[in-house]
Amino acid sequence: MRAIVIGAGIGGLAATLSLRRAGCEVTLVEQTPRFTEIGAGIQLAPNATRELRRLEVLDAVAAQAARPSHVSFHTWSDWSEICRYALGRAAEDELGAPYLLHHRADLHSALAAAVPPDSVRLNTPVIGIDQDDDSAHVTTATGERLTADLIVAADGIRSPARQCLFGEDEAVFSGTAAYRALLPSAEVADLDLPPLAAWLGPDRHFVHYWVRRGELLNVVAVFSTEATAQESWTAEAESGEQLREFTGWDPRARTVLERAGQVLRYGIYTRTPLTRWNLGRVTLLGDSAHAMVPFQAQGAAQAILDAAVLGDALKDATPADVPDALDHYARRRISAATSMQAASAQAGKDFHLPDGPEAEERNARMAAHAAEHRFLPRAPAWRTVVLDRRP
Repeated sequence: MRAIVIGAGIGGLAATLSLRRAGCEVTLVEQTPRFTEIGAGIQLAPNATRELRRLEVLDAVAAQAARPSHVSFHTWSDWSEICRYALGRAAEDELGAPYLLHHRADLHSALAAAVPPDSVRLNTPVIGIDQDDDSAHVTTATGERLTADLIVAADGIRSPARQCLFGEDEAVFSGTAAYRALLPSAEVADLDLPPLAAWLGPDRHFVHYWVRRGELLNVVAVFSTEATAQESWTAEAESGEQLREFTGWDPRARTVLERAGQVLRYGIYTRTPLTRWNLGRVTLLGDSAHAMVPFQAQGAAQAILDAAVLGDALKDATPADVPDALDHYARRRISAATSMQAASAQAGKDFHLPDGPEAEERNARMAAHAAEHRFLPRAPAWRTVVLDRRP
């Protein structure tokens, strides 16, 4: 079985490993000429790390990660704790896999290192996809035509492959933007910050956690805005802009934002859910299929779950079986991924409630659930992270 995977991000690399594990010969094509260190923090819940173990990369991933003992939720104005959940060894034993905090570049490097170099073609933009009854083809920017039994498009939120399959469909601005920064641990050592925390406030929330074995603090400060914000990994905020947006917040939060050196500002976009991901011998995976707001920390995890299910669907399949196998993959994943898209969007609304009865009721609900359940829920008890045992 021959497969072409378009896009060498987290989803594309995981798909390549999963397809190779299923016995496929995989060519991974990526438009950029080299892998670079972009992005910042990623949370990997047990639903993702469990699959990374199956792909035999969990040890390499965990070696570069931070392992939080717990996650805590706080009010924006005075740091009072709403609730907390255990994420350490006891949670790992209960859920079957660890909860890891990672720098995106480290996760990407660990996945890329597991893919044979001769399977990867960098600097290879894809400009066309077509297929017939027996095979699928991509056309590159140089005019080269590559042929395989199936094509997996993991080409991101603005996926050209998605448009090729299902027509024009623009990414949708979520009405939120975020400031992102990485601070060396020495810069915030005096603040006694918890390992993973979220602060909830009117029209805003603030998340911070350790990455790279605790050497760096990843900071994400999200705010609602009516003005469309640029989607960019590299756009810098104006000096002091993040402090103006978080005026009146608890001094700890403002101190973290004040000490941040380079602060990036980016708009958060999503995609309208699809009722199908595949057409014949071509399918979507990851953000190209279900880009979501990051308020459940499940974007990368859902791409990894896609890859796991895709590999399972194609195990022992023949080239003639590909369309049916891709149907099976999509049926198994669409409902779960679409539910997570909706839950992530709803979490943003819940996190941003104004002070008053609604926020007080949310806090009471969260505290009651945490008192009853020691670990993060496997189902959305107050619309939070889903840690399902199987994809």
